[in-house]
Amino acid sequence: EVMEALREKRFFGLAFRAARPLVPARSRSGRESFGDAQPSHLSLPELAEGPYFILAMMLDAHTLCRSDATCRLLRQLNRANAGPWRALGGRMFHGMELEREGIFEAVEEMVTPTESGRKHARVDWKGRYLKFRNEVPTFRLPFMGGQIKLIRTPDDVAYCKCRLRADLLCADSQRGVYLEVDVVSNPDNLSLAVVDFESGGRSSVTFSPDTGAVIREKKLQESPRKVQGAYIQPLTTTRPGRKFEGIIGVYIFSGQLAFFRRCTVNEDETSETPQGERGELGPWECTGFITDLSWSEGQ
Repeated sequence: EVMEALREKRFFGLAFRAARPLVPARSRSGRESFGDAQPSHLSLPELAEGPYFILAMMLDAHTLCRSDATCRLLRQLNRANAGPWRALGGRMFHGMELEREGIFEAVEEMVTPTESGRKHARVDWKGRYLKFRNEVPTFRLPFMGGQIKLIRTPDDVAYCKCRLRADLLCADSQRGVYLEVDVVSNPDNLSLAVVDFESGGRSSVTFSPDTGAVIREKKLQESPRKVQGAYIQPLTTTRPGRKFEGIIGVYIFSGQLAFFRRCTVNEDETSETPQGERGELGPWECTGFITDLSWSEGQ
């Protein structure tokens, strides 16, 4: 690994020196000359030992892509195991995981037994960031992609592809996750829930944007069905007789859970927004932190 790192460092230096333009320098006579004169400022390979990574950690995905297109040296530095693509993905997707991928930085699961005895597997952190960005805001089967346009059965449930990790979003984490659903058209009632069913639990916390209520339930017995529950109503009900349309979101920070709501409003309360078109949005409303994550089982 040490020899490989030295070879990469030597290659990066040679690649940059070969592409670096001539730098003017002053001779003893005071005239500008070109050639073997050494510049007074540091070169990019020298900055790559530390300062570049500090600056690159502050870049967003769009700027990192433009940096990748600049030269091969920056592209390799950005994709390094401790580079900015890994750091950006770790920040953006902290507390979230995909079913087959795990959390963003679950590198140990991607090392095969033959590779683990020789060297660390090379991870394409930029490609992994792209995969998470594309799949996190989507639904599982039978729904496809990030939009639901048809419901075939009554009381259908749409699960998100991403799962929230209660162990990584605990009170000591001081970090959070916010997920949002945009409801453009709604012929019936809907709700947004956080559940622990896949971890073997039987509990859920559900937010109803129509009533403004938050319901916590736990299934005690399957047959005959027995459920224990409690609810609070931190927000007012929406206008009677009209189905909710707008934006709903769930926010988890330091082990606390809150819901958001933003309803569509019309200047003429008797008018109806054409199906598929966005109405004017009203102000944001929040339930506040109404529960912690102690009710959930597993991770």
